[in-house]
Amino acid sequence: MGEISRVVSNQWMQICVVVLVAVLVRWSVSLNPYSGAGKPPMFGDYEAQRHWMEVTSNLPIGQWYMNGTGNNLQYWGLDYPPLTAYHSWICGKVSSFLNADWVELDSSHGYESYEHKLFMRYSVLAIDVLLYIPAVLLFCWFESSKKISSFDWLRVAMIILLYPGLIVIDHGHFQYNNASLGFALLATIALSTNHDLWGSMLFVLALNYKQMELYHAMPFFCYLLGRCFRLSDENRLWKLIKIGVVVVVSFFICWLPFLTSVESVLQVLHRLFPFARGLYEDKVANVWCSIEPIIRTRERLSQDVVIKIALASTLLALLPSAIHLLFRPTIRCFRLALINSSLAFFLFSFQVHEKSILLVTLPVCLLLQEKPFECTWFLLTSVLSMFPLLIKDGQFLSTSVLCLLFLMASNVLLDSQKLKKTIHIQIIFWLSMLGMSILCISHLLVPPPARYPDIYPLLISAYSCAHFLVFFVYCHYLQFTSVAD
Repeated sequence: MGEISRVVSNQWMQICVVVLVAVLVRWSVSLNPYSGAGKPPMFGDYEAQRHWMEVTSNLPIGQWYMNGTGNNLQYWGLDYPPLTAYHSWICGKVSSFLNADWVELDSSHGYESYEHKLFMRYSVLAIDVLLYIPAVLLFCWFESSKKISSFDWLRVAMIILLYPGLIVIDHGHFQYNNASLGFALLATIALSTNHDLWGSMLFVLALNYKQMELYHAMPFFCYLLGRCFRLSDENRLWKLIKIGVVVVVSFFICWLPFLTSVESVLQVLHRLFPFARGLYEDKVANVWCSIEPIIRTRERLSQDVVIKIALASTLLALLPSAIHLLFRPTIRCFRLALINSSLAFFLFSFQVHEKSILLVTLPVCLLLQEKPFECTWFLLTSVLSMFPLLIKDGQFLSTSVLCLLFLMASNVLLDSQKLKKTIHIQIIFWLSMLGMSILCISHLLVPPPARYPDIYPLLISAYSCAHFLVFFVYCHYLQFTSVAD
């Protein structure tokens, strides 16, 4: 009995160490600048999040998504789903209690102070501590509890929690991606433990926090529908009805304050899907941005045509994985389909942000124990794809240190046998890393030609996109040849 107590006590101590390291790394990054710091008139994503707190805590809920007095939608109008708005309302009320100047309607635009920065940074860290970090620990613990796949789950959890991309974007650049990704991860865990109704509800929460969770929607739909098909005849319809009711009721509750009129609903939807912004923003590591200098898609084709081409391309890239999952709804195929679906959206869909690659990195992290070498390679490439954005935020040093830490930790903590590859693969990997380093250093130190001021962001995007396409094909191969449940 005493031996069991010592083992349990030791494991809890290890968990505390993992959590403390994860928190320390995040807080260290948060000491750096944030998006738009001291850059009027629009500032950046930090100001966008603060402004949403200002709007939601001062205006009636019916005006949150509406243009009007006190809510100029041209100045960081709210463009995320209701759960983000409710989260902003809570943070706004806490802000008002601590210091009303932080969210004073109109007059607080561009508010910057040391105390406010602390509050904003703590608000992101709170989501990590309360939602994302527990979800990662729970996932890794559940995976290790399977007799056929026993491993040191805390080591894998440590690697996932040290992934540089999410840390630098949320705690450096400043966003709350950890909330939607945390809900999506909990939904994945629920499906993995045969709690399909809980998984459905949790994914609805993820989707109602950030609409980009649509990247993961098709695998959830196909897996649950495929599961219903595999049940005995008398249970199929009832199972499908229960899932449908949970999804509809969850959506209804999230959207209830905005269901006052058709106009209100349409206005929220219009804010969530702003097609007027164009095919992509800045330089994104997807297919459209990479081929733009050659094809000139946005110049030669109307926006309506581009939208149709992007939609058709995305569906074409998405369907093989989705159909396979529908007829083979296993957990392993589901997790691989999450990668394939999110990559299909990122590479081919309309209106993609560089930060959307985080939607792909979550399911890739879930594959780290099985494919540590390939996943580490992809995750480092995903950070490269966001490098031009991080440079603007003054995050070069923190990003570089985190990438080195992540690479070293992966080599030390993950399965050394699975990390060993043939000499040819190792050479390709290090050549890839060398290429990344050259692009980043050149972007930092070598002025671009006057004729091509965006040459480095474009080269980084195309280089990253090439890696993503190879990984896209590889993950399809893994899914189609999957034999495990």
